[in-house]
This record gives sequence, C-alpha cells and structure tokens, in this order.
Amino acid sequence: MKEVRKVYREHGKLTDEILSALQFVYQTPLLPALELIDNESVTLITSSNGRQVYQVVGSAGTRYYTCFTSSKYCSCPAYRFSVLKKEDYIMCKHVLAIALCKAMDLLKTNEISDKELSTIIQELE
Repeated sequence: MKEVRKVYREHGKLTDEILSALQFVYQTPLLPALELIDNESVTLITSSNGRQVYQVVGSAGTRYYTCFTSSKYCSCPAYRFSVLKKEDYIMCKHVLAIALCKAMDLLKTNEISDKELSTIIQELE
C-alpha cells in the first residue's frame, strides 16, 4: 500500500502498472473494492474515547458492513466464506477498499458518541 500511496500522490490516480500489481495480489475483490471507493462507500467511524471502526456500504447500497483493519475482519458473508472458510482471498472487497482509501487519503470520517459506537460493535454477527 506504500507504493499505492506514492503513485496516487504523484499521478492523482492509480496507474495501469499499480493496478496490474494490485490485481495480481488481490484478484477478484479488487474491481468491486475500486467501485466502493468510486461510490464513496467507506467511512471511518470514531468516538471521543479514541475507538474506531470502519463502515462500508455494501454494493447494493442497502447494508453497512463493519470492519476492523488490524485483523482484516469484516462482517460481510464473503469474509466468512471466501476469506476464512475457503481461503480463496486474503481479504474481502470491503477491507481492501478501506486499505486503498487509507493509502490514497480518501477516507470520509464521522464522529459518533461512545454509546453509538458500542451499539455498532454489539450488533456484529
């Protein structure tokens, strides 16, 4: 992701070379992750006590998925099936979108109360 950051800062976009490298590493989740970024679906949620989670609007636009980047955890079904169970991918499209947003400084942020953040965490499946 350091190279993504560097290329994005230099060119204001991801070059074909970096996209090719990302495709090689992340495979199928890359294109949907880029679409999530284009749709501004990634938000960093913070609270006054310093806790934070990421929420990503799903592709259909009807559901939020909660993610923790330190563990590459996502509440989406693809994480449980394709990442954990089948081990097809190293991360789902939601966590990949977060990593790319962080690298390109494209994160939206939203501060909420500690209680609201606790509720988000408690509702995880």
